[in-house]
Amino acid sequence: MTAGMNNLRITTLCPSGRLSAAVLALGLYLALAMIMQAFATPRDEARRIHDRLAGVPPSAAVLDQMTSLVSNGDAIGAAYLAMENRAFYDVTLKNWAAPWTNREEDVFVPLNDYIATVIGMVRDDVPFNQLLSADMVYVGRDGLSGIPAYSMTSNAHYEELERRNINLMENLEQRRQSAMTDLPPDATAGVMTTRAAAEAFFVAGTNRAMLRFTLMAHMCRDLEQLADTTRSPDRIRQDVSRSPGGDSRLFLNNCVSCHTGMDPLAQAYAYYDWDESARRIVYTSGQVRPKYFNNADTFPFGFVTTDASWANYWREGQNALLGWDPGRPGEGYGAKSMGEELANSQAFAQCQVEKVFRTVCLRTPTDAADRQQVASMVTSFRGGNYRMRQVFAESAAYCRAD
Repeated sequence: MTAGMNNLRITTLCPSGRLSAAVLALGLYLALAMIMQAFATPRDEARRIHDRLAGVPPSAAVLDQMTSLVSNGDAIGAAYLAMENRAFYDVTLKNWAAPWTNREEDVFVPLNDYIATVIGMVRDDVPFNQLLSADMVYVGRDGLSGIPAYSMTSNAHYEELERRNINLMENLEQRRQSAMTDLPPDATAGVMTTRAAAEAFFVAGTNRAMLRFTLMAHMCRDLEQLADTTRSPDRIRQDVSRSPGGDSRLFLNNCVSCHTGMDPLAQAYAYYDWDESARRIVYTSGQVRPKYFNNADTFPFGFVTTDASWANYWREGQNALLGWDPGRPGEGYGAKSMGEELANSQAFAQCQVEKVFRTVCLRTPTDAADRQQVASMVTSFRGGNYRMRQVFAESAAYCRAD
């Protein structure tokens, strides 16, 4: 009887032995993979570094150079050599940055000024903590035949660069954003004031979307992860009901947790808007956009936005763990200084490093060794003038035996 029951159990779980055969095959595959990793040659590792960074095979000459570097203990140098392939810029970096530029976080979007600026900053080792504040935009170089000029009302310049398969590594040039647009220098805020970002995040709404998606893309946190009911609600706008559905507990236990930190920061965007008919960003210095007064009757005693001053209420409470720069005041005026506040935090640096690690290593940090490597790269990133190529190189060198 017992033997019969055991046979029944085996038959039920592994009909015809197919499941056990599959498990055995998987085990053999994993064992073989581990053996291959253990015996990977410098040439194997060099090829893997190139594949992870450029996504295309290296030439024989480049592979020979990279192999020599890896053999001599310079995997970082091999990674920098791999990044001389145009595919690192045209494909890897483009796909890395594309999801930050739209609400759907879609990678399949045309090249735009946001993406091009990220690519150019990485290529030129521009300190990446300027991403949210610099008076900077990257465009196709002068003299490219048949490429429309940069325009505040159209993305045609970048779409044509991509359609013609223009080499972005060689043909992107840095310009002052204020020189290419009608934004004054103190109103430029890096990628936040690019045309692509404005179209995605300043359109309609209340401008809170720009803050939310910036936090998601560059702090790796959505608002729910920053929720804190202990901060003061004194700057929550009039459009937020204090008793949704007639129940004030919903406001006190839910709404307030995000709005106490979000609304004082989003005030930095008070003069920005997206003109849907003209298809361009709008900036009205000293004049708060009408959207900040949407639904003002919802709670007339709420905060009334009168200018673009902002304050970071998350410097205290649980979100102090984001590592805000103690050398900064935690308050200011306009999007530029608010972008500097975000981009000089520990969380910003950690987020950039983790995004690169996932892109290059094809996984999230999973164990103690991975977490230690990420921590080391964050330290070198911040101490090395925020050079993003170094992070890509260090990630590729670390994961070369995967």
